[in-house]
Amino acid sequence: MELLQIAQSSKTAFYEISKLSTYEKNEILKNIKTGLINNTANILSANKLDITAAEKKGLSAAMIDRLLLTDQRIKKIADCVDEIIALPDPVGEISDMQIRPSGIKVGRMRVPIGVILIIFEARPNVTIDAATLCLKSGNSVVLKGGSEALNTNRELVKIIKNALIQNNINPDCVGFVDTADRSALAQLLKLNEYIDLVIPRGGESLIRAVVEQSTIPVIKHYKGVCHTFIDANFDKKSALEIIYNAKVQRPGVCNAMETLLIHSAVASEILPEIKQMYDNAKVELFGCEKTLKILKDIKPATEDDWYAEYLDLKLAVKIVESIDEAIVHIHKYGSAHTDAIITNDYYNAEKFLREVDSSTVIVNASTRFSDGNEFGLGAEIGISTDKLHARGPMGIRELTTLKFIVYGSGQIRK
Repeated sequence: MELLQIAQSSKTAFYEISKLSTYEKNEILKNIKTGLINNTANILSANKLDITAAEKKGLSAAMIDRLLLTDQRIKKIADCVDEIIALPDPVGEISDMQIRPSGIKVGRMRVPIGVILIIFEARPNVTIDAATLCLKSGNSVVLKGGSEALNTNRELVKIIKNALIQNNINPDCVGFVDTADRSALAQLLKLNEYIDLVIPRGGESLIRAVVEQSTIPVIKHYKGVCHTFIDANFDKKSALEIIYNAKVQRPGVCNAMETLLIHSAVASEILPEIKQMYDNAKVELFGCEKTLKILKDIKPATEDDWYAEYLDLKLAVKIVESIDEAIVHIHKYGSAHTDAIITNDYYNAEKFLREVDSSTVIVNASTRFSDGNEFGLGAEIGISTDKLHARGPMGIRELTTLKFIVYGSGQIRK
């Protein structure tokens, strides 16, 4: 009954938040940012409880890094709120207006989706990103974070709700599922009368469970098996910097590179340097048969390695004979998340952009750029590898939909 009440209250509050002006919504966001800065000590104290519990549970270093907040990370979250404030408000935009033979004027208006359920694991920054993006786009949001971040999320939601109250806005437009009980998720996913969209953010097992149980539309990506292909014509210095960043900077995130493809014409030249670079960073390599002939002291890659989302300092390496073979490999083993090519060949760059069927395709830059903030969205609500409604990093516009609007002057249909 408590979950039903949260969903019902969020739906009621939606009709209030959806009609606010851009100025009113931005004032709420400003108060959220101020609350983050003023309550940094409280946030860090709550986060410390979660980190201690995570360490006792034996969670991986990558998972604990996702969970960890610092002064710098809280400041970065607050800065993201500023960027969302600065973004144009898509709500109310009118497009495609045309006059029909009957004399009616037909167009489309961009409007909020409604109540959005965000399900996420040990990344407390998602609490702020999701709430502020939903509020700016005129949506209510129900937040279901992982048990690992429960204390941190409680503190963050308190800040959000206080900001809403300060602006005389119904705080129920941000709902929070304050429980670690896993059965709560199954119940939420059946409340399609009140919740309009589900966006899960987390591991593949969580996302598949959501899709299997939900009676509500789901936007998702299952995992991030991201590739980088080093072409025959490339800049070595740039390539080494890009693939180091793509694997090492934050290996536990979905846009980290998991498989490196290398053109056979340059494999012997660059692979020893790549191995030395990754050895220094403690990256474990798994290679195909051709790679093992050059790097004899790495582990052989199995079929499972080509499908693997390691989320760790591990990398599969394969030598290919052409860009076409690289693209075939990506389509077979990839997850349609983010794939990159490093090349000085304009034709191959354009071919890769056209033919790789992923939500984000990159030329001569790290896969780590596949991120809503980096793409100018202010922040992201998630990344979609679906092809309907939204694809790639999702920001404010992807949290809206379109409805037809019609202006008449007394016309009747004959």
